[in-house]
Amino acid sequence: MIESLKDLPGNVVAFQCRGHVTRQDYETVLVPAVNSALQQHEKLRLFYKIGPDFTGIDPSAVWEDFSVGMEHLLRWERIAVVTDVVWIANTVRAFGFLMPGKVRTFSLSEEKQARAWIEAA
Repeated sequence: MIESLKDLPGNVVAFQCRGHVTRQDYETVLVPAVNSALQQHEKLRLFYKIGPDFTGIDPSAVWEDFSVGMEHLLRWERIAVVTDVVWIANTVRAFGFLMPGKVRTFSLSEEKQARAWIEAA
């Protein structure tokens, strides 16, 4: 499941993943929020928290995640991924250089630092 987080500035789209993530989660939560924010801001920042109760992601959801990122590739200014899921953190580190904006990973214990970084000028 993907939930929107509402307590960040308007140019930051923020989400938390819990349990099992499906393509429908992307289609009903993430994609509409990103599209709405892009109507109001030229560049966006993404705060993406993967909670300790994350159990996995459908292959179709992985594709949807990739598609959203690539569709708006030049409009991502910063991306903060907060997780203790090792394979996700390693994947973000391995492919983060492909993004034109800045990408950083943070552990769950570093969530406050991640929020400060994503909000910084």
